Amino acid sequence: MSVTQANRAGGAASALEGSGLRRAVAGIRSARRVTARHDALVVTALALVVLVLVVLTLCIGATITPIGDVLRVLSGQTVPGASFTVGELRLPRALGGLLVGLAFGAAGCLFQSVLRNTLASPDVIGISSGAGLAAVVAIAVFGASGLVVSVAALGGALVTALLIFVLSAGRSTTGYRFVLIGIAIGTAAQAVIGYVITRSDIADAQQALVWLTGSLSRSLWDQLPAVAIALIVLLPFALFSGRTVDTLRLGDDTATALGARVQRDRVALVLLAVALIAVGTSLTGPVAFVAFLAGPIATRMLRSSRLLVPASALMGAAILLAGDFIGQHLIPGVTLPVGVVTGAIGAPYLLWLLARGGRRSAATGGVS
Repeated sequence: MSVTQANRAGGAASALEGSGLRRAVAGIRSARRVTARHDALVVTALALVVLVLVVLTLCIGATITPIGDVLRVLSGQTVPGASFTVGELRLPRALGGLLVGLAFGAAGCLFQSVLRNTLASPDVIGISSGAGLAAVVAIAVFGASGLVVSVAALGGALVTALLIFVLSAGRSTTGYRFVLIGIAIGTAAQAVIGYVITRSDIADAQQALVWLTGSLSRSLWDQLPAVAIALIVLLPFALFSGRTVDTLRLGDDTATALGARVQRDRVALVLLAVALIAVGTSLTGPVAFVAFLAGPIATRMLRSSRLLVPASALMGAAILLAGDFIGQHLIPGVTLPVGVVTGAIGAPYLLWLLARGGRRSAATGGVS
C-alpha cells in the first residue's frame, strides 16, 4: 500500500470514527431532551392535579358552590351565601393545604435524597414528634396558642434534628443506624407527649390532641399569614436546590470529587428541611406520611432527578389536599382529619418498605 493510499485509509477511518462519535453525542442529547420533556410534563401534570384539588376544595363542602360564584368571590365580589363559605372557610383551608403540602413534600424529598435513605423522612425519624412534643408542652403546660405554638414546634424540630445528628456522630448518616436513632427519639417523644397530656386538664388535653391529629380545620385567616410568609421564603430555596441534591445523591466520595462540600451542603439542606417541616407542622400538626410518600412516588414518575424536589413538593400538596377532601366526604356526616386518611394510606407502604429492607438485609448477611 502506497503512502497516499494509507493516508486515504486513515482519513476514512477518522471520518467514520468522527461520524460515529457525532451520532453517539447526538443520541445522548436526544435522550436528554426526551427525558427533560417527560419530566417537565410530569411536573406540569402534577401542578394541574393540585389546581383541580384546590378548585374542588373551594367548590364542594356542605353545600356545592358553582365555579362562577367561586371566581366572583376570588375577584373580591360579594356573593350572598358564598362569600363566607368560600372566602372565610374553604379558601384558607385550600391555601393552608397547598402551602403545607408543598413544604412537607419538599422536606421529605430533601431528607430522603440528602441522607440517601427512603426511611429518612421527618415523620418517621421523629422530627415531627419532636415538634409535636414542644407544641404540646407549650399548649398544655404554658397555655400557649397561635404564634407561640408555631415557634415552639420550630424549636422542637430543630432540637430533635440536632439530637439525632449528635447521637449518630461518627456513624454513617445514610444507613439504618441513623434511621433507628431517629425512630427511638420519636418514640421517646411520643411517650412524653402521652405523659404531658395525662397530666394536663381536659381543655388543654383536648386542644393538644386535636393539634396532634393533623388537620386543616385550623387553617383560618388569622393563623395563615405568618406560616405563608415563612414558607414563601423557605420554599424557593428548596425548589432550586436540585443541583446540590443531585450531587449529594451520588455519594460522599463522588460529590467530593466533583467539588461539593458534602458536610456543609448536607447540614444546610437538612436544616432547611427541618424548618419546612416545622413551619408546616405549626399550622396543621404532624400530618402523617405526607413527607414520607411524596418523594418515592415522584421518583417513580420521573426519569431523572433534575426536577425531583419540585415534583415531590407538588406530590405532597396533592396528597394533603386529596386526603383532606377524602376525609371531608368519604363518610357522610363525619369529617375525618387529614392525618387519619394519610396515616391509613402511608402505614401499609411503610410496612412494605420495612419488609423489603429486611429481605435485602438478610440477602446481604445483615450489611445495609
